[in-house]
Amino acid sequence: MMPGEKLKNWAGNLEYSTSTMYEPADAEALASVVKQHPKLKVLGTRHCFNTIADSKYCFVSLKQMNKLRSIDAGNKTVTLEAGMNYGQLCPLLQDQGFALHNLASLPHISVAGACTTATHGSGMNNGNLATAVRALEFVKADGSITVLSKEKDGEQFNAAVVGLGAIGVISAVTLDLQPTYQVTQHVFEQLPVGELYNNFEAIMSAGYSVSLFTDWQSNTINEVWIKSTAREATIPSGNDFYGAKAATRNLHPIASSPAENCTEQMGVPGNWYERLPHFKMGFTPSSGVELQSEYFVPREHAVKAIQAIAKLGAVTGPHLFISEIRSIAADHFWMSPCYKTPSIALHFTWKQEWEAVKKILPLIEQALAPYHAKPHWGKLFTMSPVHLASLYPKLPAFRKMVMEYDPLGKFRNGFLDKYIFSA
Repeated sequence: MMPGEKLKNWAGNLEYSTSTMYEPADAEALASVVKQHPKLKVLGTRHCFNTIADSKYCFVSLKQMNKLRSIDAGNKTVTLEAGMNYGQLCPLLQDQGFALHNLASLPHISVAGACTTATHGSGMNNGNLATAVRALEFVKADGSITVLSKEKDGEQFNAAVVGLGAIGVISAVTLDLQPTYQVTQHVFEQLPVGELYNNFEAIMSAGYSVSLFTDWQSNTINEVWIKSTAREATIPSGNDFYGAKAATRNLHPIASSPAENCTEQMGVPGNWYERLPHFKMGFTPSSGVELQSEYFVPREHAVKAIQAIAKLGAVTGPHLFISEIRSIAADHFWMSPCYKTPSIALHFTWKQEWEAVKKILPLIEQALAPYHAKPHWGKLFTMSPVHLASLYPKLPAFRKMVMEYDPLGKFRNGFLDKYIFSA
């Protein structure tokens, strides 16, 4: 950083409250930093759009802690340091014949950061990225290192995995693996919304992972991205998919943007990690200069929720790059938006026009309120703490556990005080 330069998130919309940063090289050095400081937060790949990771005091960066510790072929697990991102991890797994069950649209994000915020990927039968977690190693407020595992720690583990940075500093993650697999990606254009409403389950089940992209400006869904493995029997074989036409070239989710930074399409087979994300590791993802919001709705309300947002098209359109609709399977993590609830996610990639967007978000939240919509923890929302708390039945128990692990609030910040403790 240049002298006087402020730390910002990747999109540049958020300026952090301090530029003091420590970069420990291993878990022991990390524990020493945690023990020394009364208040701190971890700053990962900076892909959050709100202040969930902000600190007025100091940051810990795990950028140097990006090593693969071990692959256990017998138990089909991998253990990695918390600073590693998916772009670094996936080729190493592929070389050993292994894969993950799911990936987000961006490979640039850190594994630990994605899991602790319930970041997700897509697929009717695919849980979010945190559902691959088998164990978490983290540094507690007193500087001690502890491990919680799926096998041994039950509900404590379910509380900690989507921990929102409140319980401790994750130093390592153990993930479940599966044998490597190949994926093809087909894209279809201009899906009539009537077909979507009448055939929602079938359309979202047409591949291993399905994403719908729309600008809400017409009676069609702009693009349907279908990522399929060899196991799917419903891969579209012709040029027509429920009235949508097969694309004749690679496309970007934002139709006016060039497609070279997107993963390969046109049905060309590729390794799982080269198709499940929308964007390649070596390129600037999405638009770059943008804002993001996202809301999770129980899948049973999917069509009504989509119809409610479609009615706001005239309001959202001038400020929106693109919107994405995805599906996520249920999980058992207390603070996950998909806790015991198969869900769809309504994602909004906004132009960087916060004054306008912050007036639109309450309208979206009001439209989705009848369907119990929950915001993504790392993206922009205006929902009140009281209403947000009402959507999480395990919040009181989570609060209690945080107090046990961090009684003096070392890892708390303004965001956690507002949305976890004040309510």
